[in-house]
Amino acid sequence: MDIDWLEPEATARGSVIVVAGRGEHAHVYRRFARRIAFDGYRVAVVENDPAAAARVIADAESGLPLTVVGSDSGALTALDLAATHSAVSGVVAAGLLVAGADAVTGGWDGELEIRSACPVHRSVLSADGALDRGTLGAEAPVATADSLTHVQVPVLVVHGGADVLSPVADVLAVTSALPGARVVVVNDGRHDILNDVSHRSVAAEIVQFLERLRLPGTPDVLLRDPAGALAQ
Repeated sequence: MDIDWLEPEATARGSVIVVAGRGEHAHVYRRFARRIAFDGYRVAVVENDPAAAARVIADAESGLPLTVVGSDSGALTALDLAATHSAVSGVVAAGLLVAGADAVTGGWDGELEIRSACPVHRSVLSADGALDRGTLGAEAPVATADSLTHVQVPVLVVHGGADVLSPVADVLAVTSALPGARVVVVNDGRHDILNDVSHRSVAAEIVQFLERLRLPGTPDVLLRDPAGALAQ
C-alpha cells in the first residue's frame, strides 16, 4: 500500500514522490519520508508502478517544485517519469541499476547483506509484509547512457561505494550522459542507500538538492572545498 502525502508542520517548500524498488512495499521508506517531511516537504511514497506514480504527480500541489526520488528499479522509473511529465522539476536516483551487476547469493541473509548494514532498516525489511523476498535477484531494466539522454531536468545520483549489486564504477560511466548531474558516492554504502547506515547524511544531501530546485541558482550552503582552501 502506498503512503499518502505526509505534510510538513510549516509551509510546504516542495513536493517529493518516492518510488520504491523491486518487491519493496511503501512503508519500507517511512523513515526516509518522515525525515524529508520534517525538513518542510510534502512526501508521498508509491510502489514501483508508473501509473500510480503518475496519479500522485497529478495530485501534487501546483506552484511548488516536484521531485521524484527512486531507489533500485524505482530510480529508472523516476527518470522516465521526469522525461514524460513536465511537472517534474528534478530526480534523485538512488541505487540505480546498470549492467554488470553480480548475482544475489546466500538466500535472505545474503540479500540483507547486499541491501543495508543498518540494523534498524534490516529489522524493517525482515518484518512481515515489508517486501517480497528474492526479488532483488529478479531481472529488471537497467540504465544505459543512451536511455538517459531524454532526461533534461536536474538529477542527483546517490550511490553506495560498496554496492555489489550495481557497481559504482559502472554507474559513474552511465550517468556521465546526464548533463549537469550531481553524483554523490557514499563511502562503504550498500544498495539501499536511502536506508543504509549513512541515511541521515544522505537525506541531508537530498534536502540541499531540493533547496537548489526551489531556488535555482542558489549556491550550496555546505561547501566541500579541500581542507585549508577556505582560509586562503
